[in-house]
Amino acid sequence: MGSRQVSEQLDWRGKRVTVAGLGVSGIPAARALAARGAVVTVVNDGDDERSRTQAAALEADGITVRLGDGATLPAGTELVVTAPGWQPDKPLFAAAAEAGVEVWGDVELAWRLRGPGAAPWLAVTGTNGKTTTTRMLASILEAAGLRTAAVGNIGVSLLDAVLGEEEYDVLAVELSSYQLHWAPSVRAHSAAVLNLAPDHLDWHGSMEAYAADKGRIYEGNQVACVYNTADPATEELVREADVEEGCRAIGFTLGTPGPSQLGVVEGLLVDRAFVENRQKNAQELAEVADVRPPAPHNIANALAAAALARAFGVDAKAVREGLRAFRPDPHRIEPVEEVGGVMYVDDSKATNTHAAEASLAAYEPIVWIAGGLAKGATFDELVERSAKRLRGVVLMGADRALIREALARHAPEVPVVDLDRTDTGAMSEAVREAARLARPGDTVLLAPACASMDMFTNYNKRGEAFADAVRELAATGDA
Repeated sequence: MGSRQVSEQLDWRGKRVTVAGLGVSGIPAARALAARGAVVTVVNDGDDERSRTQAAALEADGITVRLGDGATLPAGTELVVTAPGWQPDKPLFAAAAEAGVEVWGDVELAWRLRGPGAAPWLAVTGTNGKTTTTRMLASILEAAGLRTAAVGNIGVSLLDAVLGEEEYDVLAVELSSYQLHWAPSVRAHSAAVLNLAPDHLDWHGSMEAYAADKGRIYEGNQVACVYNTADPATEELVREADVEEGCRAIGFTLGTPGPSQLGVVEGLLVDRAFVENRQKNAQELAEVADVRPPAPHNIANALAAAALARAFGVDAKAVREGLRAFRPDPHRIEPVEEVGGVMYVDDSKATNTHAAEASLAAYEPIVWIAGGLAKGATFDELVERSAKRLRGVVLMGADRALIREALARHAPEVPVVDLDRTDTGAMSEAVREAARLARPGDTVLLAPACASMDMFTNYNKRGEAFADAVRELAATGDA
């Protein structure tokens, strides 16, 4: 299956490297480089107690740390390795460009540090669905008997995977647009862009720059560039990519697939890409019912994962077994409980309009709980497309007025409860108000279309508050 990728071994001895940022990527990068003989200086904007503790631990290993000074390029720097979240317009990078110094991210560093015969990467990006698809892919690869792990922007450091003692046959790699921006030489075996919608535009500067960074994932692909037939922008990125001779464009669709596509026929996931005589033949991979949950966008995730696995040579049986074994992460279209004939579903992970629209498309009729930090988003298109599914809406959070105004324009007949509070206890009130609007057979859906930090530490805490409120509702019998 697949092919091993040859890695380029660099001599790090005496090389003066500046690592930008302490944290989950900066600290492992600094240690890995120092262990290879590089002269490492870490620069960090912050100078708080946590940073000082981290700095002391690195300094004990002979690594220089400059706290409170992330803007100045240390003299003699030959390479900068940055945490992915550092914005490209920071003064440190301008200084590096002026000095002719390359800037790598942690993903680029991991790629360069791979050993001989390193495991190929099957890479996944997109505005939404990256983590689910990557984990589905890993589950399918495991079902095929391959040594694998879901790594990258998914919680497991690529550096740890590449430099650890465990050997892998193939890696399922989730890559964010931030990571791809700083990864100029990564070359995947095969890669997928699931979808493109406006996100992180404050970081990238424009939609065009954001799309271009996503499109880097296709550069140098060996076997397959997987794209979404429902999102022409993903196919355009394939057309623009410089790939290896023989690499194929493979589409996935929720409809009947054409040749070189995976799709859905009469409740079955089918492959017309990796079969003999694809003009006439198709291979059944799994049933729609094997995908959990079987919401349209999640079926699309499963098809993308299956396409990457098939590109690596995995058989149809392993695709079915891997999808059946997969369990979604919490707060991703997660049913919480049925109360009074109403199902309560937690999709707190729907932190932008694109994700919320996919979630709303999975149910009908819906009482929608939404709101939070809009991050510059507009909501007219989302509301217009979803209006017919809405029984009612409960709004909360700092930027709820933006959604309320869109509802007034495009769904004026839908009842709206506007909670004028941003404390964490607002979630209990939101669930009670949603229960009052809902009827048996409805779905109360938390799909906020906004970030959570105005009220909660993160989307996980928001989802947990929702689940707690639903269980409280069930226990008190107020539904």
